[in-house]
Amino acid sequence: MTYMTEIFKIIMLVLLIICAVSVNLTRGLLKAVIIFMSYSSIMCVLWVLMESPDLAITEAAVGAGVSGILFMATLKKIDAEKEDAREEEPEDGRERT
Repeated sequence: MTYMTEIFKIIMLVLLIICAVSVNLTRGLLKAVIIFMSYSSIMCVLWVLMESPDLAITEAAVGAGVSGILFMATLKKIDAEKEDAREEEPEDGRERT
């Protein structure tokens, strides 16, 4: 039983490192937010495996929950501002005077 748990911990740690590296290398903001939320979820599982349920609950609530929602709301605002900027541009490509 302990052998399988150790293998699972190693796999989770490798996935954690992959998420940490890929969130920095990803160009798309939405993809980066999703990878960050995956990172927090994996970290939550690792806290449970290390027998720290209080930290696991905090990581799930703050790391994957609240931070993810705030990042998504920020992305929505960024997209709305980009659309507003596109609407204000004249169609012929010249600046307004």
